[in-house]
Amino acid sequence: MTARVLVVDDIAANLKLLEARLNAEYYEVALASSGTEALRLAQLWSPDVILLDVMMPGMDGYEVCRVLKASPVTAHIPVVMITALVDQAERVRGLEAGADDFLSKPVDHATLFARLRALLRTKQVLDAFRLRAETARDLGFEPMPDPSRSVAGAHALLATEDDAEAASLASILAQDGVTVTRAADAAGAWQRLLEENVDLAVLSLWLDDGEGLRLASRMRAQSSTREVPVLLIADTDQRNQVLRGFDLGANDHVLRPVDANELRARARNQIRRKRYQERLRADLQRSLEMAVTDSLTGLRNRRYVTRHLEGLLRAGGATLLLIDVDRFKAVNDTYGHAVGDVVLREVAERLRVHLRAVDVVARFGGEEFVVAMAPQPADDAGMVAERLRAAVSDTPVVVGEVSLEVSISIGVAVAVPDCTVDGLAATADVALYRAKAKGRNRVEIAGPEDWTAAELGSRQA
Repeated sequence: MTARVLVVDDIAANLKLLEARLNAEYYEVALASSGTEALRLAQLWSPDVILLDVMMPGMDGYEVCRVLKASPVTAHIPVVMITALVDQAERVRGLEAGADDFLSKPVDHATLFARLRALLRTKQVLDAFRLRAETARDLGFEPMPDPSRSVAGAHALLATEDDAEAASLASILAQDGVTVTRAADAAGAWQRLLEENVDLAVLSLWLDDGEGLRLASRMRAQSSTREVPVLLIADTDQRNQVLRGFDLGANDHVLRPVDANELRARARNQIRRKRYQERLRADLQRSLEMAVTDSLTGLRNRRYVTRHLEGLLRAGGATLLLIDVDRFKAVNDTYGHAVGDVVLREVAERLRVHLRAVDVVARFGGEEFVVAMAPQPADDAGMVAERLRAAVSDTPVVVGEVSLEVSISIGVAVAVPDCTVDGLAATADVALYRAKAKGRNRVEIAGPEDWTAAELGSRQA
């Protein structure tokens, strides 16, 4: 897995050693000998991971990490802090500053590379969502607000065979408002993962004599649990299992005896990352929805219904109802565009509630709507169109103190073999024009002569 790694250390020998080891694993490497230089390179070079020494003159690693995590340009870059300090409080301080992990000198390279692989997998997923969200913003879709830094209300699954450990860990997580569900075996844990909305899975490596790793692997293989972060609880002599866990998809770990502050810091970081990813996914879903939705009426837009009709034609045929609000210009000219908008929204709602869920109703543009349906006999389509016409014309549209008699004209076309969306729409338009010419507030069904007229019109155009 190739990636860009920025190494930050004020000691040249340390820089060269890590550079050589990283190059041997085919990583691209950049070096910085101070906090200021690290911040500059992080902005300009956009590394995938930053390996950050803690003890540096001037701006130390903690301050560099805080600045990185405070900037929207660099906040998403994973940071692994490296130090000779062994005090547990220093480890927690680094995690609180936003670091994703904390490694001690001399660096164990197997551990380092396992952590890099795990962090890079997570970053690749986040980068994909971030890129799509940025594209949506460029198109004018506003992003949702960032999730709260608080993790209160989060739900953690705790899978451990030890009753005393379960009570202790649940009590620690509860200090941050995290609700904990406990499972005593792998089968129970898996069942809860499928049934409950879990923000973090805390798995003991001793679960069912080593089934904790199998459970972590199973979570990554299942779409419904793939995005749930996994935090392993391990003994100090389970180093190899922890490294294997990272390769199987675990996100983090804490060693026994568990330090309460370290567990809380690691759990908070994982929950916050999951919520950030969920926000990015929601941004994407919202932008996709907006891209195919008419903002005034809430119906599907022309782009969506065109693609839908293409799919229906490929599958065997389609029926199209082309609908126009009669004398709508007079409404706008007499009462103003605000009243006209209310009329369009009301017409859209009446069309929507009088159609089946499988039928797609969309605003085609201006005061024109379309209904796309599966192929059916022309007479049946005409009955549907007549029902829609009556739904609009039988009851006035009331806007404030104004009561408006509103009607629609409808052209109906049933696709013929090998026709296109444009041909189908043009034929329905011919029928609609005839409905307008015959006095409006009526339904006209396209016949063979309308297909001929539509084809002739397209040639002349």
